[in-house]
Amino acid sequence: MPVLNAPPTLGDLLKFELNASYTRETVTLKAGTSYPLGSVLGRITAVGEYRLSPAAEVVGDEGAEVAVAVLLDAVDATDAAVTCLIAARGPVILADSALVFDASVDQPTERIAKITQLAAMGLVARTTV
Repeated sequence: MPVLNAPPTLGDLLKFELNASYTRETVTLKAGTSYPLGSVLGRITAVGEYRLSPAAEVVGDEGAEVAVAVLLDAVDATDAAVTCLIAARGPVILADSALVFDASVDQPTERIAKITQLAAMGLVARTTV
């Protein structure tokens, strides 16, 4: 019997949100990649676009190294910048297992740092069952 694999849903990521009208924002994602649901995002200071938050500063994308938001839907921005919906402020509780980090965030300490940065925005990651 074949195994069915369903893509993650918003319910897999978002465990509590006090008021969606307050916690969510519409923003623009930087072109050049496909962003999965739960992407941990940073804001590029110079242009105001968001991208996956890298472990360290990237030339041209300064500011994005600080995690400030989480993407609430899978978005393909391969060819052009795309408008999307993010969790920008809390109180929000997220499943830590559903968070997706930039490839440069490959050490446990870097992952903890990103989760701590999100917590400063009221976006709290919790271990869920």
